[in-house]
Amino acid sequence: MQLELNSELSNEWIQKSKSAKAELEGRNGAGKEFLGWLDLPEKESTRVQDYLHIAARLQQLDAVVMVGIGGSYLGFKCLYEAIHSPFKNSTGPQILFAGHSLDGQYHKDLLDYLADRDFGVVVISKSGTTTEPAIAFRLLWSLLQNKHGGKEAAQRVCAITDGNRGTLRQSADSLGFASAVIPDDVGGRFSVLSPVGLIPAAIAGLDVYSLLQGALEMSDLLKRPGDDNPAVLYSAYRSGLYASGKKIEIMVYYQAAFQYLAEWWKQLFGESEGKNGKGIFPASAGFTTDLHSLGQWIQESERTIFQTILDVEQSESPVIEQQENDGDGLNYLAGRSMHDVNRVALQATQKAHNAGGVPSLRIVIPEVDEFNVGRLFYFFEYACGISAYCLGVNPFDQPGVEAYKNTMFQMLGKPGHS
Repeated sequence: MQLELNSELSNEWIQKSKSAKAELEGRNGAGKEFLGWLDLPEKESTRVQDYLHIAARLQQLDAVVMVGIGGSYLGFKCLYEAIHSPFKNSTGPQILFAGHSLDGQYHKDLLDYLADRDFGVVVISKSGTTTEPAIAFRLLWSLLQNKHGGKEAAQRVCAITDGNRGTLRQSADSLGFASAVIPDDVGGRFSVLSPVGLIPAAIAGLDVYSLLQGALEMSDLLKRPGDDNPAVLYSAYRSGLYASGKKIEIMVYYQAAFQYLAEWWKQLFGESEGKNGKGIFPASAGFTTDLHSLGQWIQESERTIFQTILDVEQSESPVIEQQENDGDGLNYLAGRSMHDVNRVALQATQKAHNAGGVPSLRIVIPEVDEFNVGRLFYFFEYACGISAYCLGVNPFDQPGVEAYKNTMFQMLGKPGHS
């Protein structure tokens, strides 16, 4: 992975980012009790066989529904959408998602679809009481019980939850669900390299070992000292621009595979930094598609934005052919791959936006596979911790999230929330 900047970084912010890195590595900053994710690539590599054993039972079914929201959903969704082609038949179960919204029509349609299919459920929640996944799991569990009876239905469920506490842990132990533990020192948005992401990945037939190997190699790289540390540079880039009045960071991707990587990234940085009246607003755009809707705004709007661009060096791609009748005027591209044209569009757009006053950083990876996505996961998590410490906030809490929940519970009449 390479970082390419279009301008010089301030030495002041490089030094501040190095100090924040030392705070993160020293485990003495705010939220230090939630730094277990730093060691996940190494620790989880020893548990993969257990996860593959759990996955094997569910891989025999027609479909498996992943139930979760936020960090319990976006990490695997990102990985799955990046690696899995929607146009290739899968040898394993169909992967479906639930509990990531309160959309009643979506969940009704899902239940109707599953009515005559042999399906299983992976439910992911530390407490088991988060509203969206709890409702979805109740509905799915009822359908499973009606189809198979309690004992047989339980064989089709995996609960990924707390090791000792909570409603879902109690249900797993009493009903006999297969289960795995979310570590106490790992928060949801930093949990993709734990069972939260690894068991669903194994069920989907993805290469879990390669994913963790990529993360482990990135971990080794980022923990080295030096001014050229990519996480330090990314943090210095973001922090310096924010201090100069750039309040919006747009994650730009040119491959459809990265749509949900951008969604995962938005939660990671938005929930980690957006507090105490501070924080860069994380947005995303899929180019070249969104150039035809947002391109004008990015090029000439108020100069409060900067871009982080994801670039992929190699990708399987059709080649544009020469045609005798050049009615569409594309013969000048004959012999070039569509991926090559896409990368030229990236370079041209970056050049135009830079000229228009939009700073940018480009993150370049060789190709989209489990190894490189694992590297990106760990890189962004590590850089997020450094950036938040530079900002002076706790990266690992989310006090503002509780405000809407308490109001909603009051309006719904939940006991204890009058």
